[in-house]
Amino acid sequence: MTDLSLLLDQTSRTFALAIPLLPEPLRQQVTVAYLLFRTADTLEDATLWSKDARVQALRSLEQVLRGPDVSHATSLAREWLEHPPLEHAGYLSLLQEFPGLLRANNELTEGARETINSHTLRTVAGMIEFARQNDRSDRLRLNTLSELRDYCYAVAGIVGEMITELFLLECPTLAGVADELRGRAVRFGEGLQLVNILKDAKADVHERRFLIPPDVTLQDLLAIAREDLLSSQEYIDALRVGSAPDGVIRFTALPVLLAGATLAGVEVRGSGAKLSRAEVARIGRHVHEAVASGESIWSFAWGTP
Repeated sequence: MTDLSLLLDQTSRTFALAIPLLPEPLRQQVTVAYLLFRTADTLEDATLWSKDARVQALRSLEQVLRGPDVSHATSLAREWLEHPPLEHAGYLSLLQEFPGLLRANNELTEGARETINSHTLRTVAGMIEFARQNDRSDRLRLNTLSELRDYCYAVAGIVGEMITELFLLECPTLAGVADELRGRAVRFGEGLQLVNILKDAKADVHERRFLIPPDVTLQDLLAIAREDLLSSQEYIDALRVGSAPDGVIRFTALPVLLAGATLAGVEVRGSGAKLSRAEVARIGRHVHEAVASGESIWSFAWGTP
């Protein structure tokens, strides 16, 4: 049996901390969803493959998600690993365990499975389109702010929409705040993605991924990311109004606070700024205590972990 928790630890930092905070069945659903999206991201970000190879792999993933056949997934995993797409051991383990991941997806309830598959397919389609637009020398180059936001939507905004639909599926009390959640879901995902792009900008350029357009300033992106994180706060406040389970609130609040603190670090120290383990632990304790006591999560100011 595939150990999804181990795969999560091997392929994630923030979400490996956040997903275990969720109650079941959301924990299993979001674990499967995250790992499927991470599989797509691994194929899209394949540093050792050509553009054509990345596009073909993503199309194969699209095909198997439309007809979730585990034997087909086994053949695909073998094909992907024959010429590994990158060197990251955790991502290679994820590709190797893709058949077990697909099996776990097939075992979810019909509503959860359909929600996850439909949103994953939209992200894969977006990745294929961006990969096809690349020139032959670069793995990914975004030329305008509009392209950047379209990219963030494809790889992260859709994730925000999917998570929101899973919350609404499993938490009936949220029906009264569904419009507020859906209206902020995209910016929830975009904000986390923009912070990652700002944090990893130097490393991305080294790997020939040019995600920050040449005519977009650092201040422009910092401002958009701050607006997105403020919208994310409103998203989480709506969860509280809708009496979401504490684990759902902790799951959403932790990445937002970590992103806010990271953003403050990037603003001061530039790309590459990361939070220490002590800072992450302190933010985690604050989220746990604030949710348990019913106090404001946002008394914790950005940049003061």
